[in-house]
Amino acid sequence: MQRVTALALIPLALWFCFSVAALPGSDYATVKAWLGSPFVVTVLVLTVIATFYHAQLGLQVVIEDYISSHGIRLVAILLVNFLCMIFATVAIVSLLKISLGA
Repeated sequence: MQRVTALALIPLALWFCFSVAALPGSDYATVKAWLGSPFVVTVLVLTVIATFYHAQLGLQVVIEDYISSHGIRLVAILLVNFLCMIFATVAIVSLLKISLGA
């Protein structure tokens, strides 16, 4: 799954970089209008999901490789999973609030 998310992140990251580069010097209203597009918000939400899922998978592999104590490993993996879920949820809710004008 980490390779799948890596492949998905290639076009998503390129799209994000080019889209943000096209908005230099834009004020808040311009960026808010850009985020108001359903296509833009959908792609950004997909980017957030893929990014945090990819990060969670990668961190889990690092934890499994370098932490030998089973108890500490389990706690670390659960903490990473929880934090990735929280951060992804906060990012998605923030994008939706901005795009919906709340």
